[in-house]
Amino acid sequence: MSEEHGTLVKTPKQLIVVCLIALVVPVAIALLGAQLLSGSKHIDRSEPKTQVEQRIKPVGELVKYDGAPPPAPAAVVAVALVAKSGEEVYNGACVACHGAGIAGAPKTGDKALWAPRIAKGINVLYEHAIKGFNAMPAKGGQVALSDDEVKAGVDYQVAKAK
Repeated sequence: MSEEHGTLVKTPKQLIVVCLIALVVPVAIALLGAQLLSGSKHIDRSEPKTQVEQRIKPVGELVKYDGAPPPAPAAVVAVALVAKSGEEVYNGACVACHGAGIAGAPKTGDKALWAPRIAKGINVLYEHAIKGFNAMPAKGGQVALSDDEVKAGVDYQVAKAK
């Protein structure tokens, strides 16, 4: 004689109760945990909208200075744009590849690698730097640079290679 394994659930009614408990208990634990973690912060909805906007507004505003008088709000700060020097352009855009000679870029200061490029003329170097050439992206990937800034970066590298 062998005994069959006994189960805790013996009737369909017990099965329904167990299923409901298996659903309700984890959901209740999750809700209570979320309540515990978020805390019971009371939101004061009586504060006027204008006070809320005043409290969360930005401290100031950054605008490009084009020589015109600043707009009416006194909190606006005008910033004069100053062109980057060749060294700044080089350090910000060029050094990543030209510093180590990555992807065929001639290393800065390597006269042998730069000589044939310089021989093509400075305008060719400017065009390649501005529009991109081979693996080099336009403006060294720094599209915010002006053409004059890129030219300054080229001049900086050419000076190092002479």
